[in-house]
Amino acid sequence: QVQLVESGGGLVQAGDSLRLSCAASGRTFSSKAMGWFRQTPGKEREFVATISRGGTSTRYADSVKGRFTISRDNAKNTVYLQMNSLKPDDTAVYYCASGRSVMATSSPAYDYWGQGTQVTVSS
Repeated sequence: QVQLVESGGGLVQAGDSLRLSCAASGRTFSSKAMGWFRQTPGKEREFVATISRGGTSTRYADSVKGRFTISRDNAKNTVYLQMNSLKPDDTAVYYCASGRSVMATSSPAYDYWGQGTQVTVSS
């Protein structure tokens, strides 16, 4: 099984930046597409970004395009989400997820999920 451990969340002010990290266990990380999703209380999980297994292709939600950047380091089994120009409506629990070598924007395409890390943007 794949285990994902997220870190980097916190409380920031509007306009600030955060970098989220997600470390994956196992030896199959490089064969999996990775994604970031976010969720607020009472709302459905929302797609944020995804990256191909080789790291050469990315896709973003319109709401974060131009502000967020997803990347991965397969040697470290880690995926990142660089978040710039944060807005209050970016406040959510952010989850990383791994797929089966498939890039997708929908939750069912991902098999494993992290526990989530809270991002709160004030002002």
